[in-house]
Amino acid sequence: MADPDADLDTALADPDADLDTAVRAACTDAGFEVTRIEPLRSGLSLRRFARVHTRSARDPSLVARVEAPEDPAGRPAAAAPEPPLEPIRALLESHGLPVPRRLGGDAQRGVELLEDLGGQDLASAAREADPETRRALYREACSLLPRLQRIGPEPGVAAFERQLDAALLDYKAGLFADDALPARGRPTREAERDCVREAFARIAEGLARAPQRLAHRDYQSANLLVRSAGAKPSLGWIDFQGAFLAPPEYDLVCLLRDSYVELPPEEVEALAEAVRPELPDAPGREDFWRRFDWLTLTRKGKDYARFVHAAHRRGEGRFLAHLPTTARHLHRAARAAAARDPWLAPLAELVLALPETPCAP
Repeated sequence: MADPDADLDTALADPDADLDTAVRAACTDAGFEVTRIEPLRSGLSLRRFARVHTRSARDPSLVARVEAPEDPAGRPAAAAPEPPLEPIRALLESHGLPVPRRLGGDAQRGVELLEDLGGQDLASAAREADPETRRALYREACSLLPRLQRIGPEPGVAAFERQLDAALLDYKAGLFADDALPARGRPTREAERDCVREAFARIAEGLARAPQRLAHRDYQSANLLVRSAGAKPSLGWIDFQGAFLAPPEYDLVCLLRDSYVELPPEEVEALAEAVRPELPDAPGREDFWRRFDWLTLTRKGKDYARFVHAAHRRGEGRFLAHLPTTARHLHRAARAAAARDPWLAPLAELVLALPETPCAP
């Protein structure tokens, strides 16, 4: 229920009468009697969400997901709209992956009614849990990825026609140069912008040679919900409508180098190494960690840029709280990547200059 990069306990800022009407109409059509609509707070996503309380015994609450208008103000330049939630949700459900049930919807109004998986995400659960419980939750999250990556192409599913390619990585390079580098306290120089684009282009070439597997695309703690109805907590997935093809390490980078939860480096390595041989392509250690660091630089570089953009251009300073963790992930990946591939040293120098607290440009 978010953009590559948004949280579930997020969305619906400033709900209005039109939204209320659309959600109520979709619920009525689906046979739900509404007792209360509870807006959910807005994050980076342009979508809006609400928790809808009903008189249903089976589904006393559900989540309404409301698409943003076409080309809304605020959509990043060059960012194409994501595909609809269906049929990727149905495909993942058919393979036994923990996505919410669809309870109804109104395509004309852009409303989807989904099973309410609860309000606790993995980020909050990890902060509250003891170390062993946290590790168990992360082991479960990792263990689901081989199942996802074994799903083959299906006709009509847009995810198999979308890919982490050179164009998308160049877009991320632009965000990094324009929004992340100025956090050092000065505008980005043209030579620095060229350095970033050239490095991201070479990374794109290397990633294109990797196996391409189905990826959730935003497999971070804010999009994994912890359910505790059974004997032990289990995870549910949200925000998967942007699924695409990517190297097998992509979702693991999102999870283990998450901006919302910072795991100890030795725990990241242990979790990754435990699942690496279980992935369908069983990548070798050297290839795995090379791509893991490349993907960290491109993914977390984009995240750092978006947090700064949200704070400085949209006035949403709360996102600055995630910069220190994001910067540390980037610094660690930059050192490792430059040591392994010296051609990345110029990019690493720029990355290592990124502060945990941005300076005013």
